Amino acid sequence: MSDKTPFETDMLTLTRFVMEKGRRVKGATGELTQLLNSMLTAIKAISSAVRKAGLAHMFGIAGTVNVTGDEVKKLDVLSNSLVINMLQSSYSTCVLVSEENKEAIITPKDKRMLAYNYEQDPQFALAFQLARTLMGTLRGYALYGSATLVALSTGQGVDCFMLDPALGEFILVDKDVKIKKKGKVYSLNEGYAKYFDPAMTEYLQKKKFPEDGSSPYGARYVGSMVADVHRTLMYGGIFMYPANQKSPKGKLRLLYECNPMAYIIEQAGGMATTGTEAVLDVKPESIHQRVPLILGSPDDVQEYLACVQKHQKSS
Repeated sequence: MSDKTPFETDMLTLTRFVMEKGRRVKGATGELTQLLNSMLTAIKAISSAVRKAGLAHMFGIAGTVNVTGDEVKKLDVLSNSLVINMLQSSYSTCVLVSEENKEAIITPKDKRMLAYNYEQDPQFALAFQLARTLMGTLRGYALYGSATLVALSTGQGVDCFMLDPALGEFILVDKDVKIKKKGKVYSLNEGYAKYFDPAMTEYLQKKKFPEDGSSPYGARYVGSMVADVHRTLMYGGIFMYPANQKSPKGKLRLLYECNPMAYIIEQAGGMATTGTEAVLDVKPESIHQRVPLILGSPDDVQEYLACVQKHQKSS
């Protein structure tokens, strides 16, 4: 008879994962685990709300627009409140930045812990960035759907954890994820093709009609940044949200959309650029600053940059 059991008896949960890494850091106090646990509680609550959204009448527009001009959805409002309340009650934050709030949210002094800053955006599946932690830098995102996933990096690669609803814990499912050197899919909202610059137009032409006779790239675009970036991370290819004539500075926000995703992709061996410089090299000028974003497999991003450089020389 086999001695194998259908139940894992030595599970690597996300909390255990962070605790083990924290023990290797001299002077670690456990505040990071405390902060992450609060974040995970918020993610679990949002996951439950997503599953019950239809019954609880949580679908649809809340009737307002946020500071950056986007329509606010009911789940945005709920997610924003959950994350802010959970993080502030963790006694591990100092400043919170959200797409839904015009100004930075200062944690009350009696709940403040100055070692951390936190930036989050509920509309884009709570892509979050935790900076100045005791372990250096930790960034990641949560993805909601038929399952709830958290992708996380502490500066030593990317690991993915799936929520087990029966246990109420996030379990490690993919360790040290690496993006493919070159993919077969591009992800882009081509509804704005009329406004693309010549470099983007040429790059898309190369993907659709390869000059070397190879197979064209497939097109995949969900419209949820986290979903599109996660697919790019797992299967390779390129995700693009470039500047165009209507949005010359780009559309996505640097601090709480582009930076966390750029960090994850780079930690997985990929590239992330604005078209003129690495995303992580951009110096923030405001909390809601927008920048263009192109990220993904290194060969694909390099090919796009070659088109950009070609048109810069010709102009």
